[in-house]
Amino acid sequence: MSQLFEPVTLRGISFRNRIAVSPMCQYSSEAGYANDWHLVHLVSRAVGGAGLVFTEAAAVEPAGRISPTDLGIWSDQHAVALARIVTLIQQQGAVAGIQLAHAGRKASTAQPWIGGQPLDEAAGGWRPIFAPSPIPFSDHSPVPEALSLVEIQAVTQAFVDAAKRSIEAGFKLIEIHAAHGYLLHEFLSPLSNQRQDKYGGSFENRTRLLQEITVAVRNVIPESSPLWVRISATDWAADGWDIEQSIELSSKLKALGVDLIDCSSGGLVPGVTVPVGPGYQTRFAERIRREAKVATGAVGLITTAEQADHIIRTEQADFVLLGRELLRDPYWPQQAAQQLRQTILAPKQYQRAWI
Repeated sequence: MSQLFEPVTLRGISFRNRIAVSPMCQYSSEAGYANDWHLVHLVSRAVGGAGLVFTEAAAVEPAGRISPTDLGIWSDQHAVALARIVTLIQQQGAVAGIQLAHAGRKASTAQPWIGGQPLDEAAGGWRPIFAPSPIPFSDHSPVPEALSLVEIQAVTQAFVDAAKRSIEAGFKLIEIHAAHGYLLHEFLSPLSNQRQDKYGGSFENRTRLLQEITVAVRNVIPESSPLWVRISATDWAADGWDIEQSIELSSKLKALGVDLIDCSSGGLVPGVTVPVGPGYQTRFAERIRREAKVATGAVGLITTAEQADHIIRTEQADFVLLGRELLRDPYWPQQAAQQLRQTILAPKQYQRAWI
């Protein structure tokens, strides 16, 4: 029996299935504002039948953008621009989620289709960029400034303020982005965090900022709102962040009120060898789910209905998050429902296509 399309409830929020649209940067904002592109991109995936639709990473402050064209939620006006999209997503039966992020030392770069290289101020970028330690991402990246203790507290407050705005905009679920080499991941990994204060050195110190932000965000969102955290389960690099630390962190985050760990990997250092293949990161979701005893999401080259259903049915994860497959086909959940002989999720305007 298929379980991919079984409804599930986290806290006070019900999801019609276990399929989530993974956060995917669109590099299409001006000054951080959502626009018609975001409306069409996100709402079409809700029409397509996904149970959860995430925005792309939304920067909690201007300096936290990956590129000048990233989505943001550092002002009340950004929340207003997102509110209509949230309403339309939820009118189509999906849950609207937002991923809150800070790019850290990987900020101020060009859009990928024009090379993705670091931008200086003359080209629309900004300085300084920030990190736990003054270690650049690559040989071609600028040396970041190490955040002071006062600046660390300001980052925490930026996440809190962004979470409040997200709830005001109507989002039912919030995810904290602590993966892919961005700021919170940079604090986690000893390869990028060489601080000598309470935010560096030991595992407890390196995870301190993420734990503090988790507690602070959990305290300002409704009890009924699920809180997710995306992590990179491994850096794929010697002496870096790894699955064992991820399991320990996930257990701590669960105790702080996190409902699901979204399990990705990599992104901290360039040039590493990643054994990419179908479902190559699913084993991380399975281990964290089993050993930390917390719900997980699996992501990474999940492309077929049978594969996605197998992940859920065999309890490797509680959700599957699809990225590129849903870019190729916004109606993948409808196709999957048909293949698995489940009720088709098409809105009434489209139902004749499935007769």
